[in-house]
Amino acid sequence: MGLFSAILGNAGTVSPEQLQKDFAKILIDGEAIEIGFKLLRDTFIFTNKRLILIDKQGITGSKTEYKSINYKSISRFSVETAGTFELDAELKIWISGEANPSIIKQFNKSVDVYEVQKVLAFHVLK
Repeated sequence: MGLFSAILGNAGTVSPEQLQKDFAKILIDGEAIEIGFKLLRDTFIFTNKRLILIDKQGITGSKTEYKSINYKSISRFSVETAGTFELDAELKIWISGEANPSIIKQFNKSVDVYEVQKVLAFHVLK
């Protein structure tokens, strides 16, 4: 992920192997990381069991919140592709019972948003 994209807040892909190494302590037995993204200090991971949002908090980033979202609780989602003159694509996720999107993430052009949509659809539409 380039510095310009990081400053703008766009997410870039992180290898599943690196994520597995960094976050093995929060995964359960049989849980495998399928795809993950880094947004400055924050990370979000799609596993075969759930969506995990990792939020580094504070100036030093020493405080961390791990939010786990069961795919069954996702009522809908949308993916907006980047246009010709736009720098990013956008993912919106609604949790059951909420009128507005609970999660909004932006991706730089290096991320295949169709792959993100495919992984999410695979789990949500089971």
